[in-house]
Amino acid sequence: MPKGRGLERLGKVTCTCLCGWEICYLGRKINASANLVASSTTYREDASHTKLINPWATTTHRQGLSAHTISPSMANTDLWSRQQLQLILAGATLFCTGFACRSILAQQPKDAIRPSPRKTLLPNLTEAERLNLPYPPDALPGARDVDSPYGTFRVYEFGPEDGRKVLLVHGISTPCLALGGVAHTLAEKGCRVMLFDLPGRGYSDTPSDLDHDIRLFTSQILIVLASSSLPWTSPQGFSIIGYSLGGGISAAFTAYFPDLIQSLVLIAPAGLIRDKHISRTSRILYAKTTLFEPILLRIVRSRLRKPLYPPKHSDSENQGQPSPSQHHGAKDAVQAEVSVPIESNSTAPIVLSKSHPNITIEAAVNHQIENHVGFVPAFMSSIRYGPIQRQHERWRRVGQTFRDRNQDVLVILGERDPIIKVQETREDATECFGGRVRFVVMDAGHEAPVSKGPEAAERVWEFWEGQGQGQK
Repeated sequence: MPKGRGLERLGKVTCTCLCGWEICYLGRKINASANLVASSTTYREDASHTKLINPWATTTHRQGLSAHTISPSMANTDLWSRQQLQLILAGATLFCTGFACRSILAQQPKDAIRPSPRKTLLPNLTEAERLNLPYPPDALPGARDVDSPYGTFRVYEFGPEDGRKVLLVHGISTPCLALGGVAHTLAEKGCRVMLFDLPGRGYSDTPSDLDHDIRLFTSQILIVLASSSLPWTSPQGFSIIGYSLGGGISAAFTAYFPDLIQSLVLIAPAGLIRDKHISRTSRILYAKTTLFEPILLRIVRSRLRKPLYPPKHSDSENQGQPSPSQHHGAKDAVQAEVSVPIESNSTAPIVLSKSHPNITIEAAVNHQIENHVGFVPAFMSSIRYGPIQRQHERWRRVGQTFRDRNQDVLVILGERDPIIKVQETREDATECFGGRVRFVVMDAGHEAPVSKGPEAAERVWEFWEGQGQGQK
């Protein structure tokens, strides 16, 4: 066991033992006090019945107050209450002791990589069963699996080799299939596109001993870029499109590697979500813990297994319009990413995969929850450590870079987005980017690039052409 993990485990055991010792000490003090009261109580015979009188009450009696008289039945009740208290304290002590033993005896997993369904599920299926999965392994062209110290990552790369290079980064709960509509449209316009499953999503493994923060995400981007036979990190660089959590990742990556980025496009991006929109339940549920992590994993998995549909609104005029004061949790983010509104103005079918046109992102996410052992831990770690909030300094660095280039960042928002508020994002992004930002608001919710992928791609293409970058 690494020295750091050994010290961490020793700290957990020490804290647990101290907690148990404090409970024992408290129980002894309460029990001693109760015994003292009982031993100082005297009985006095009365003409009609036996009374239990506390002699300490004589002073109070002299001050004009009546003596405290206790009947034998009340004494028995008091004794029974003390016995119950002792049982509760004993149970709490055993509970803490059990956790201490668990911390001592639990063995660190030999392999810190949680494998994806590519290793745990696909080998047990026939070819026909694979093709009928909600997220088939050949859902997008140019699939490859890249080995790394963090596990194996699934990557897709397709489109003309000499076309404009575009990297797409998906959201917190979906595999990269969610951006299939955007990717196919850009490839048809001559772009060379690359998508990949973030750790713990789709067919990518996830490291169980690392926080899912910008360091892990940045490392993954560099790994998948290096896996290509084409020079993605050439002086001309590449364009990056980030959606939801992927928007926060893309902005942070641009802040650290500005010379690699030709253009930055953010679709309903995380990063500047204001604190008031995070529910108290989410703050408690996703707070970093030590002893109760297995319990929290079960709770989160159970919550994510519930039907992923948008909440119903009684007022038909406000359907799809969340309350301005509504708080949102992580499950709301999942719903917003995968739920396609029935009232969408588009009559065209939503095609995420050319080879499997009938698959849906909601089915893919549900399949992921049930079959990827690393998804829920990766999801929780991304909520805790991912670039979701308070990214203002990194965004300001991006703004300085684009001001020096005399170039704009494109931000695409959904008019009915319950997670990324249009007005707040306008205000905060404008301040961070120093005015070097262009906004496009689509008639959609947070799922804009999923439900209207071709339209979102057209908006991106128009922006590039306006910047004189259409064919670069």
